[in-house]
Amino acid sequence: MAVLAIQTPEDGLLGALAPLGLGAAAGTALVIDLDQKGPRYPGEGSLASLVAEGPRRDDLTPTRSGLAVLRNGGVDPAAAREVVDALIAGWPSVVLRLPSEEVLREPDVVVRPLVPGSLFTHSPGGASVFQDLGFRLPSPGPRLPVMGRSTAATLLAGAVPTRSRWVRAWKAAWEGGWE
Repeated sequence: MAVLAIQTPEDGLLGALAPLGLGAAAGTALVIDLDQKGPRYPGEGSLASLVAEGPRRDDLTPTRSGLAVLRNGGVDPAAAREVVDALIAGWPSVVLRLPSEEVLREPDVVVRPLVPGSLFTHSPGGASVFQDLGFRLPSPGPRLPVMGRSTAATLLAGAVPTRSRWVRAWKAAWEGGWE
């Protein structure tokens, strides 16, 4: 089992898409949103409902290969700890989507938009990866290629793009290539 926690402090849309790209690159993975104010990802279930009702056996292990996403649903991450631990134990790869403004745990991957000027302060240290936005700037760390519109649309619709350079670039995080 592999677990990566991801945080995107500066960009809401990238904060919704980056965990999906990271999960899709793993092959079979579960993305768990630990942000109470997180996006309303497609699908029926939520972390809040699993905490309230208890997880079923089908929730605790993948029933098929591919990407599964569990939106938060408004539950506090501390209240969901036991359920999250049980999900981590049963899934081969898990992505924990952390809130952008607080530190629940130290993120394994911090995603930052690569923009001109000094709009954002990039704190030193940590495993930061930079999202190329097409400005042709040097990157102070690993760089994700520009994300295509079809990749974004496919991920936001709840599916995994079949051929995406952006999703393939995330494999380096699972292979330890960004440490």
